[in-house]
Amino acid sequence: MARKFPVGRLLPAIATIGLFLVWELAVRGLHVPDYILPTPSASVAAGWTFRAALGMHALQTLLTTLAGFVIAVLFGVMLGSLVGSSRTIYAAANPILIGFNSVPKVAVVPVLVMWFGIGTLPAILTAFLISFFPIVVNVATGLATLEPELRDVLRSLGASRLDVLRKVGFPRALPFFFASLKVAVTLAFVGSVMSETVASNKGMGYLMMSAGSRFNMPLVFAGLLVIAAMGVAMYGIFSVIERRSTRWATRGAPGL
Repeated sequence: MARKFPVGRLLPAIATIGLFLVWELAVRGLHVPDYILPTPSASVAAGWTFRAALGMHALQTLLTTLAGFVIAVLFGVMLGSLVGSSRTIYAAANPILIGFNSVPKVAVVPVLVMWFGIGTLPAILTAFLISFFPIVVNVATGLATLEPELRDVLRSLGASRLDVLRKVGFPRALPFFFASLKVAVTLAFVGSVMSETVASNKGMGYLMMSAGSRFNMPLVFAGLLVIAAMGVAMYGIFSVIERRSTRWATRGAPGL
């Protein structure tokens, strides 16, 4: 018996094509000038025309984002493990983390520029700061919500606190961890592009600011589409890793 083709896999492509089609028809039908809102076709054409510059700046933004994201993962897992392993530390650190996350990161960029100058480092740090919080919170939540009964059983069998965390706590927190990675990597793009827009001489943020100052809106939207594509690609990569690493926790769940 022939296997049916999973139509659900085509839904994202169909939805994306439909969105671009509506966008194209609406702009053309309303006669909106390109310097206000370009059509998708004009944006793609501008992207092809400036493909060399787009490729160079996109690579810069990608590397900057990944650098900040990796730092956020390392520090986020360490701090999340510390916070989630102790109720006392969890209660003490929770308001501090919430207050830290409440500070608008765009207000921090000028401070980073004053400290480290214009360039890549402020963008990396901004990507780190904006993607750090989801990882800490999810890892801490995954560890803190370990069932007390399960912990008590393991302790009665002679397991130390480290054994409980290593053999049960961390595996149980994996779904929380991967969920945070998917959120954090998209936020890291926001942070790096935001910093490049404010204080950088390369990257997608810088490219779009330069294009916007010349009213080259097709190139601006081409840059936005490239950033969106990179974000979707990174999200997809972590979704695949999540499904393979936490298959036990995602049985029957709809894939994203």
